[in-house]
Amino acid sequence: MFLDDKNNYICEVRYGGASANALQRGLWTNTKNAIFYFDSITNGWIDYSHNLTLVRLFSLALNSTEESHKQANEILQKDIDRLKNL
Repeated sequence: MFLDDKNNYICEVRYGGASANALQRGLWTNTKNAIFYFDSITNGWIDYSHNLTLVRLFSLALNSTEESHKQANEILQKDIDRLKNL
């Protein structure tokens, strides 16, 4: 676990067991516990706490090619641009 000089939580490293997937291993943070270090890019209007679709997206991205990442980025950017114009 990584803490700041005032003993406030920043992030942690998770190892997981043999059956753990990529999202259960590596550098991880609970942003609710590290609120001083993270800003919401949506200023709170999107809540990711129970967004299983987003979890699935990350899972797929971690197991796909760079070409797929490029295609996904284009789709996501079009949606962001659409939201900006509402």
